[in-house]
Amino acid sequence: MFYPLKLFGALSFGNRCISFLGSFGNSSIKRAKRVGRGASSGKGKTSGRGHKGQKARSGNNRVKPGFEGGQTPITRLYPKRGFVNMNSKKFSPLNLQRLQVWINNGRIDATKPITIKHLYDSNIVHGVKSGIKLLANGKEFFNTPIEIQVSKASKEAIKRIEVLGGKVTCVYYNCLGLRAHLYPETFKTIPKQARPTNRSDIQYYSNKIHRGYLASI
Repeated sequence: MFYPLKLFGALSFGNRCISFLGSFGNSSIKRAKRVGRGASSGKGKTSGRGHKGQKARSGNNRVKPGFEGGQTPITRLYPKRGFVNMNSKKFSPLNLQRLQVWINNGRIDATKPITIKHLYDSNIVHGVKSGIKLLANGKEFFNTPIEIQVSKASKEAIKRIEVLGGKVTCVYYNCLGLRAHLYPETFKTIPKQARPTNRSDIQYYSNKIHRGYLASI
């Protein structure tokens, strides 16, 4: 059965909804609350600042960071102690036991020379800043002859690898050289690796005891 009244009622309701479209406001913007416009507004009288005090005054009532109301701040109460050496280098430690686990799991190929990039790509170390230092922790579990290049290595780690017939070479990298070694795809032209300029670095990488790569030059 056809009901014309219901049809016309639906059409009139739809037209009424369309008439509301011009009165919609911007819902992504919230109107600022006007303060000091009477107690009934909720933000009258003291305008939400409370009674008296430094934060109730007009102007810039924000104090400087570290200000403690006039008493001696903690930054002056205790003296400075020690210092931060801006020239110090932070090496990511790598233990022989962890290296053996990665080799056993097939995450590092021990049949090829292992470089810092191979170690970094295998996620055996994280956050390489100045390089990688090889340590001898868990050396009794390490039993694979390898040829590895790291930034530095302890004497016990060098001794353990060479007893098994492996080889350790300590190679110097500056910041640019290490970044080019780890991320060569980000360079149009790979920069030439720089040699150490600091006296302590020159002595370290020129010493055969540390298996420095400059010892054979």
